[in-house]
Amino acid sequence: MEIQIKEAGKRLDKALADLTVLSRSQASEQIKLGTVLVNGNKQKAKYVVQIGDTIVYKLPEEKILAYQAENLPLDIVYEDDEVAVINKPQGMVVHPSAGHPCGTLVNALLYHIKNLSSINGVVRPGIVHRIDKDTSGLLMVAKNDYAHQILAKELKEKKSLRKYLAIVHGNPSSDRGVIEAPIGRSDRDRKKQAVTAKGKEAKTHFKVAERFGNYSLLEVTLETGRTHQIRVHMAYIGYPLAGDPLYGPKKTLEGKGQFLHAKTLGFTHPRTGKLLTFSADPPAIFQTTLEQLRHQ
Repeated sequence: MEIQIKEAGKRLDKALADLTVLSRSQASEQIKLGTVLVNGNKQKAKYVVQIGDTIVYKLPEEKILAYQAENLPLDIVYEDDEVAVINKPQGMVVHPSAGHPCGTLVNALLYHIKNLSSINGVVRPGIVHRIDKDTSGLLMVAKNDYAHQILAKELKEKKSLRKYLAIVHGNPSSDRGVIEAPIGRSDRDRKKQAVTAKGKEAKTHFKVAERFGNYSLLEVTLETGRTHQIRVHMAYIGYPLAGDPLYGPKKTLEGKGQFLHAKTLGFTHPRTGKLLTFSADPPAIFQTTLEQLRHQ
């Protein structure tokens, strides 16, 4: 892999971490191993990069993990031979990773649903789209590769319906709005996404459902599906999600993460062509918090 430095002044390990998918510790390790070259030469981590420097690096080899089926509670809203719709609980990671090898939605799927598409390999079998760990709600799952291709194509063409409920800080000045701003990895914090000119197209529609003084309940509809899209877009226009540990204020509603729930999911059945629409109520903590806001 190769990158070119456009801004001078950072240490080599910091520049690598900021401009690539490598963490700073991974960048430091690769520099120590001698797999990072600056203009064809090895440098130490403390080397200060200059404009025009060409850096060649290698991505660390992914560890192949054996993912196990786990008998975890799974709310299967719908299932047939082609697809399944799951109501994911808040706090559950969608697929395994080095930091979450077990207890994920995929581990549960491997136990409860025997046939899953293989398009995303052993790490994400059946997973057509994702929602964040602390976001609850509906996900579509493909049970074979044909169904996966059709569902993924519909998502890409912006034909699927994905409607969320969100509790946000503040009161939007308009009852309805559209946020159209590109989203990509933050230059300042690689764990975060941000509105950036270098990002990919992102479009979010919102409608105010209720107002509670310092908070509002929104119905949010995704037209695109970028990482953290709703969280980033709402923070960008000044109404961050309540409870959001990454993009929201520290003084917020008590909960288990952002108050965001994927309530409605609609898509065309890959075999029958029939339009299917599903809905799921938000988790108890979301509903309790709404009642408290209504009576404050």
